[in-house]
Amino acid sequence: MLGASLKQAVYHPNPALQLPWNLTQVGLVLFPLSPFLGAVLIVLASLITVVRQWGKIIRRPLNWGFAILSVLLIITAGFAYDKTPAFVGLFNFVPYFIVFAGLSALFQKIAQLRQMAWILLIASVPITILGWGQFFLGWTLNLTFLWVVLEWAIAPGGEPPGRMSSILMHANTLGTYLVIVFTLGLGLGLEQWQLIKRTNQHSKVPLIFLSITGILNFIALIFTNSRNGWAIAISVCLAYALYQGWRILVGGVAAIVTCILLAAFAPSPFAQFFRRFVPAFFWARLNDDMYPDRPVALMRKTQWEFAWVLTQQHPWTGWGLRNFTGLYQAKMQISLGHPHNLFLMLSAETGLPSTLLFCGLIGWILFAAVKLLQKSKFPIPEDRLIFFTYIVALFGWLLSNTVDVTLYDFRLNTLSWLMLSAVCGLVYRYNQDDKLRAREN
Repeated sequence: MLGASLKQAVYHPNPALQLPWNLTQVGLVLFPLSPFLGAVLIVLASLITVVRQWGKIIRRPLNWGFAILSVLLIITAGFAYDKTPAFVGLFNFVPYFIVFAGLSALFQKIAQLRQMAWILLIASVPITILGWGQFFLGWTLNLTFLWVVLEWAIAPGGEPPGRMSSILMHANTLGTYLVIVFTLGLGLGLEQWQLIKRTNQHSKVPLIFLSITGILNFIALIFTNSRNGWAIAISVCLAYALYQGWRILVGGVAAIVTCILLAAFAPSPFAQFFRRFVPAFFWARLNDDMYPDRPVALMRKTQWEFAWVLTQQHPWTGWGLRNFTGLYQAKMQISLGHPHNLFLMLSAETGLPSTLLFCGLIGWILFAAVKLLQKSKFPIPEDRLIFFTYIVALFGWLLSNTVDVTLYDFRLNTLSWLMLSAVCGLVYRYNQDDKLRAREN
């Protein structure tokens, strides 16, 4: 069974797409440590797929939706307050729409999703090790080879100081990255556990590796000090527990979370009781006691209110992509890259029509994926679990973008579109199979 699964993952069901699938796998291996080389291979794979599957791609309404969105974004850049950053900001969106069109036609089997999850998890190990070295051993590194081909920079003590960030640009970025690979690792671990239960001949080595990697990633996530990362990781664990029907685990996690929240936000007499056994590392981070006297301009509520005011002023075309930074600095006298909410940022910078279309397209992918999962079209339980894993990872990414903006990190932006492409590809494939069976009947 393991050999058959490996064969399905390595060989594409369509021989014409074997080359782009090989390029995608190699790109995924290189991508976490060398985003430039990995992205070149992934983009090349996508373009080859677009050329070879043009007839199929052009008939998909979703791709037409992204094409219309591209036109709208270009129009909003033309009306931008500062046009130069607005047109530069298009590169965070339009190229990914093309990559999505190609890769969504490339992914056609659950085995491909499983293979991608394994590659991403294994490739995350060096990033986690570098983060541990940075945080506990004081490692520093500034390695650049041929400008962007290989660029590793480890800030001493983390970025910001005291928070693990590894070679990523910020601790919150590492937190979101670790949540995604932790989610994929949990799904793969549960799959291995189910296989061991079903057959005594299945090797336990993959499960041991996944357990060790999951523990290391989870501890690293804690030391990123990312509140949204913690919340999403807990939500992921609850989602798997509910999926598996582990009610005791759901109750235990809920009790732990309740104690932490009470220690952070309950009235003083009650909070003091829970703070006797809840470490200050958690509750003081949640209620901001760890960072007192934070400037009002750095608070998310202030940023969100300003973004909404900008939306109300220019609701149709927005102020232009990447214009929030300059406008916020002029108003608050403080430099801030984004308003820590993707959807408010889009409404402020591109207007409500573009934002609603973007949300509608992403929402359709997630809705169709959940609908497919509910239909139980997967003959093997492990296949259904892997598809569920990707849905959970995508909802985790969506939640992270309600309190942050991940598209400015090249790794996270590419990773999110890879997962969307994979899920969308499976949705189209199973819907196509349903249509063929309906015609035969």
